[in-house]
Amino acid sequence: MNDDARLDAAEQIELCYANDWTDGLPVIPPAPHLVNEMLRAVRLEPDTVIATMASRRVGVTAEKIAANALMAGCRPEYMPVVIAAVKALALPSFGLHHAAAALAGPTIMIFVNGPIAKKLGINDGVNLLGPGPAQRANATIGRALRLILLNCLRYIPGTSDRATFGTPGKYTCCIAENEENHPWEPWHVECGFKPTQSTVTLVGITTMIQVWNYGNHEQMLRTIGKALSFEGSIALLERTPGTVIFGGEHAEMLRASGWSKQRIKECIFEHTANSVAELKRAGRIDGPITPEDERTVHYAIPKPEDLMLVCAGGPVGALSLVLPGPGSERKAGRSASVPIEEI
Repeated sequence: MNDDARLDAAEQIELCYANDWTDGLPVIPPAPHLVNEMLRAVRLEPDTVIATMASRRVGVTAEKIAANALMAGCRPEYMPVVIAAVKALALPSFGLHHAAAALAGPTIMIFVNGPIAKKLGINDGVNLLGPGPAQRANATIGRALRLILLNCLRYIPGTSDRATFGTPGKYTCCIAENEENHPWEPWHVECGFKPTQSTVTLVGITTMIQVWNYGNHEQMLRTIGKALSFEGSIALLERTPGTVIFGGEHAEMLRASGWSKQRIKECIFEHTANSVAELKRAGRIDGPITPEDERTVHYAIPKPEDLMLVCAGGPVGALSLVLPGPGSERKAGRSASVPIEEI
């Protein structure tokens, strides 16, 4: 977009609408001098290819990332996180096309770990998935990835994006993990990174289920397992790795229990079980019910190790958040954690 002194701000915003550059909300017009400022923050040339998206047969350049991050409202210092998110989007382990085009309309959630989260003010606490003036980093980083999906990869609602309902998470979804009040090592450390490194992980999710439970830690984990395996879940049969975000009170309960993260995963996994008979009664599996079906168990995730457990959210409230995956493990799941390269 060219600088044009003849157009006032409102006219420039309308020009972005006319060119279908928006997600439905107003964007900051991508004037060249502002795009260049974004590029200077990461010392990249405009034509540097950051990632090649095999499913779309397109390379995404630094200039395109900078323009969309600017339109989303990002500050220049957010650019390393957005670039890492684009790299994660291209990883085969994520399954871009299914996450971006499926009828279930998955949300692509960005998890940020490491020191950069505090540095940029990415919220890991109260109202971290909600609105507010303090939410700029969360809101604009997540929105930048969505605009890149729209403008660079052409995942357009109604054409390549075939979501039946969609979700507000398609506008933006970015959080940091609360690494200060944590019963175990943070996610990126579990994945082999040092605590001093910063990373991005993408997770495809179909819905967000708040689990409210004032019971003991075993009772709470039981309800989380049941939330991951409710009979209407689109991920139930083909089994995509699931994610759980423990709120402050539940995290403290688990810390007091002395249980290891592995034991917690195994407990949740066991409670994702449904009998084949139950699934046939619900219409999720075809065929007559046999006596063997009553004894045969189907788990909602492939194995305990496929659970991603993180801590975030406010310190008050016996709440956790369950995030079922969007479909089969073969089609979509989560990305490997990508290191954030700071300048």
